[in-house]
Amino acid sequence: MKIMDYPFAVAGISFVLLWLSALAGASFRRRRKLDNDEREDFNLVIAATLTLLGLIIGFSFSMAVIRYDLRKNYEEAEANAIGTEYVRADLLPAADAERVRLLLRRYLDERVMFYRTRDDLELQRINAVTSQLQTDLWNAVRAPADANPTPVVALAVSGMNDVLNSQGYTQAAWWNRIPIAAWSLMVAIAICCNLLIGYGALHADAKSVRLIVLPLVVSISFLLIADIDSPRSGIIHVTPQNLISLAQSINPH
Repeated sequence: MKIMDYPFAVAGISFVLLWLSALAGASFRRRRKLDNDEREDFNLVIAATLTLLGLIIGFSFSMAVIRYDLRKNYEEAEANAIGTEYVRADLLPAADAERVRLLLRRYLDERVMFYRTRDDLELQRINAVTSQLQTDLWNAVRAPADANPTPVVALAVSGMNDVLNSQGYTQAAWWNRIPIAAWSLMVAIAICCNLLIGYGALHADAKSVRLIVLPLVVSISFLLIADIDSPRSGIIHVTPQNLISLAQSINPH
């Protein structure tokens, strides 16, 4: 189980960890307080550390948004590829064309379910059915191409190749997540920042607002990043609106 697949758990764990870090910094301050000469250098260090944390959070958010946009673009590309091949099926003999269109409608339903499901077992079933349908679709266009290898039939074969490739691109985009190393670096710097905040707090106790605000803000940032980066968890998801629209347009019922 990857904790990054559960954005709210990421936020909760982050808040507790960062708040405890701030408290730890406050406890260090009770043992050794800063004098006036050290305070200026300390403020410079904490400002630089907070700036670095903000930059890393911003870069991570940008990485998550780019991956989210990529998943949306590939959903649109899948719908275009399937719709184009559904039309090109008319270039095949009548019996083969009807079989290709039937298989494409079933394939389209599975692709919509791929985007909607949140259950791992259901996802395994969808992937197995999708793989079998891809084999059937390729065989459905290969047979007439072997029997009558004309440029017109080649268009249908090329379109089917685009359908199969688009699914592979989509799957790769869903696997492309923010690296664990980036998360680890972000958490490490956030812990350091909260240690410094706690150490530099004028009122170093558990009820101090300064010891709560930064952990809360950073945890919310982590929640947003994890939510956008997680395709099947949280609140923000890629809606297969193009695939649904295509299914409604080609469904005979």
